[in-house]
Amino acid sequence: MSARKLIVALGACALLAIVAGCGGSAPMGAAGAAGQRDKGPVKIGALHPVSGSNAVDGLQMRRGAQLAVDAINAAGGIKSLGGRKVELVTGDTQGKADIGQSEAQRLISAGAVGLVGTYQSAVSTNVSVVAERNRVPFVMDVTASDTIFAHGYRYVFRVQPGSKVIATAAAQYLKQVSEQSGKPVHKVAFLHEQSDFGSGAADAFNAAAQQLGIALGPNISYDAASVSDLTAQITQVKASGADVLAIAGYYRDSLLAAKAIASVKPDLSAVWGVTNGAYDQPKFVSDAGALGDLYFNTNYHYDATNPPTTALREQYQRTFGDPMRTGAVLSYDAVQVIAQAVEKAGSTDTEKVRDAIAANQVAPLTVGKGPIAFAGNGDNSNAAPVLMQVQAGQVKQVYPPEKAESRPEYQVTWRP
Repeated sequence: MSARKLIVALGACALLAIVAGCGGSAPMGAAGAAGQRDKGPVKIGALHPVSGSNAVDGLQMRRGAQLAVDAINAAGGIKSLGGRKVELVTGDTQGKADIGQSEAQRLISAGAVGLVGTYQSAVSTNVSVVAERNRVPFVMDVTASDTIFAHGYRYVFRVQPGSKVIATAAAQYLKQVSEQSGKPVHKVAFLHEQSDFGSGAADAFNAAAQQLGIALGPNISYDAASVSDLTAQITQVKASGADVLAIAGYYRDSLLAAKAIASVKPDLSAVWGVTNGAYDQPKFVSDAGALGDLYFNTNYHYDATNPPTTALREQYQRTFGDPMRTGAVLSYDAVQVIAQAVEKAGSTDTEKVRDAIAANQVAPLTVGKGPIAFAGNGDNSNAAPVLMQVQAGQVKQVYPPEKAESRPEYQVTWRP
């Protein structure tokens, strides 16, 4: 090999070493990170958007993760490691995929034995790559997109039900609830933000609705980061003749949709959230007021019928003066998944922790069909969606009947 070619080859190897480890070796800094895991507190990394348009949810989730750490330490820490305390190390993704990726690497380099996060599917997609490359478990608390699981990752897990599961249930619940009300759904328009999260929810819902014989259209997308008004989109829905509007979006844009619906007044029997980031939130109830009454949402949700969940939410309210959202409860569950795996493994070796996560079962504080238990692809086998509705200023679980706090009220969602 010529000197010039040798220099080029060495330069390429150096670049690959930075990105993924030259020759298949562990990423640079991995040995140092492993050394940090062997002493001091057991570090669990939390990656959420605590600045930017989703900062309210991100801060909630960081606080939920911290409450889990506090509970573990109050109970004696990691007993199999001589009572070592747990420490939450945090990163702000700012809601940006590239920032989430760099923050994930920073927390891993700081010695995190596992990561939780991130609220946004696009961010979790990048963090998954970092976790897999570093062979560090990543337990997704809130991430709806199913495409992450198409890569065969070994170190990536998810607590919440995925987009297809939720969206399919949303279509089934809509057909069942509307028929039980005596006003079967005829046609559904779908409004969604345009990333993998919203597009995936729309695709899965529409596929399930079509199989159920429900007419569809129009399918309208928007950019959640830049949208400031959705009046034109809701006007399009009104002209379509749809009797139900399904919406998959984040909090801010979904609130904009509610305001546009109140203004345009389409002739709807229901507004049907699908993995919606607003319509099951206490903040939506206060922000939207009467405009949000009778909005539905099929989503993951804290289990309102579970006493330990109620106790945790009361603790959160006392501590932070704010109602605890479901995302924060999922972050609590995700931290427990990692901490209990460290306890079971009796080690901070990330491979052993990963194997313990895959084999362990953890009692959830969110709605599910059983304990958190991961399938071979890393998805929670027992995750289950629930239908909620804003009724008289409160979010209630209304379907299926075994998880219902009250009956669904299926009717016109706005008052002229």
